Amino acid sequence: MHPTPDTSVSSNQNQSRLSKEDAEELKGIVSVLWGLDSSKFSKVFVSGWSQGFEFSHDEQSALIQHSGGPCSVIATCQAYIIKNLIELQTVHQFKDLTEEKCKKILIQSLCNMLLNCKERSVFRIATLDRSNGVEKAMEASEVVREENEEMNISQQNAIDGDVTEQMDTSIVNVNEERGCELDQEEDILPDAFHERLMIQNFETIEEVEKFYSDHYSILSNRYGVLLFLYSVLFTKGLENILNEVSDTSEPLIHSSFGYGSQSLINLMLTGKAVAHVFDNFQDIGGMKLKGIASKSEIGFITLMEQLRYCTVGTHYKNPKNPIWILASETHLTVLFSNDKSLVSPETAAERARRIFNQYDSENTGFISSAVLQDILIALGLESDSGYVEIMRRKLDPDNTSIILLSDFMYEFFPEDKKSTPDTFDLFHYNGIPNSNALNKVCYSHGKAILLESHTSDMYSGSNPMLSVLQTKWPNIEINWIQDRIPSLN
Repeated sequence: MHPTPDTSVSSNQNQSRLSKEDAEELKGIVSVLWGLDSSKFSKVFVSGWSQGFEFSHDEQSALIQHSGGPCSVIATCQAYIIKNLIELQTVHQFKDLTEEKCKKILIQSLCNMLLNCKERSVFRIATLDRSNGVEKAMEASEVVREENEEMNISQQNAIDGDVTEQMDTSIVNVNEERGCELDQEEDILPDAFHERLMIQNFETIEEVEKFYSDHYSILSNRYGVLLFLYSVLFTKGLENILNEVSDTSEPLIHSSFGYGSQSLINLMLTGKAVAHVFDNFQDIGGMKLKGIASKSEIGFITLMEQLRYCTVGTHYKNPKNPIWILASETHLTVLFSNDKSLVSPETAAERARRIFNQYDSENTGFISSAVLQDILIALGLESDSGYVEIMRRKLDPDNTSIILLSDFMYEFFPEDKKSTPDTFDLFHYNGIPNSNALNKVCYSHGKAILLESHTSDMYSGSNPMLSVLQTKWPNIEINWIQDRIPSLN
């Protein structure tokens, strides 16, 4: 029985120390990722981001996040894990998953994310050079094996069970010694980490998937999350990243708090490191700002919209799959459902309601009759001034200068069919144990209902979960099983 080596990096013909060009690109990537002053991010690097991909013992398919910071990688990866799982089974069947199946789904999800960001001819996978420790461990285990093989055949038959136990114990001890040797490297500082970084090229995603399957410890060991992040950045390419971020002076990871910027979140979700969450482009003071170019596989909604700091576009709010990253001020979690109708194409009536509500900033259920023409133009309906005046009189016969939503919808969209069901199940994931009941990372289950009228759109400090959900479903109410509202932080 051969012990499995920690393959973070045994050298081979395809894998070597960084070339001069790669070393220069690494400098640029480090600057874009962490900022110029390494002294500022050393603590964040070691205490926040130095962890591997690890599944919860209490929820087989849920990743654990040990401290604040890496949710921009862990939560987005979790979203892709859920995407791949709900294509095969219901959420209630997640409990039946085996450890090997979860590993396979993790690798598949990471490969999905690498495919999204690939703009080069090859995939560039980051590993760490720990070859000395691996080689010593393998040499020691081989010595133990040779000594055992030299034992007298008759003695071996006489004490077969004892010998077998001795062999297994010896090899386990070797592995433990190897683990201790690698553990001594666990708290290496950023400079040492970058000095040991190695890049391996793969032409196809199938090759990447096989590599991670054969060398799973690269992902599960201490620096697995960071190594995957560097794989994304090298596969994307420094020049492509710089072309997409709007402000290169702001690092992708906050140097003091360790959380990822919106550009990093967007990169992990869509493969594009743009800084905004609106659809397509916006022209602000002559500057063309880049948003989300097309419907995303995974959605994104944020508490910042409820606080009116931004507006999330439909490409994120209505993604291809019923899965959304939920953003609080400092953390990312995941909301999901088995119900694909939650991301059905928006009906004409639903679009009309949404645009009407944009002009109803106080959520009163009515608008000023003065903006009727603007709404008709936005909806692509007849907007000739004479026609608008006729409609204004019809919808406001008492000349109160207001038009009710119900009257507007009855006049222009009498067949008000909904694409979204009135009731549906939602599930929530938060990877930080302390943010879960009994410190156990498990999915929370809620029963949602869409009310006839909108609930208040004012931010609720006592229920931020409801506040962020209302940016997607303004009239939602939700009852969480076990009567515990999941935490966004």
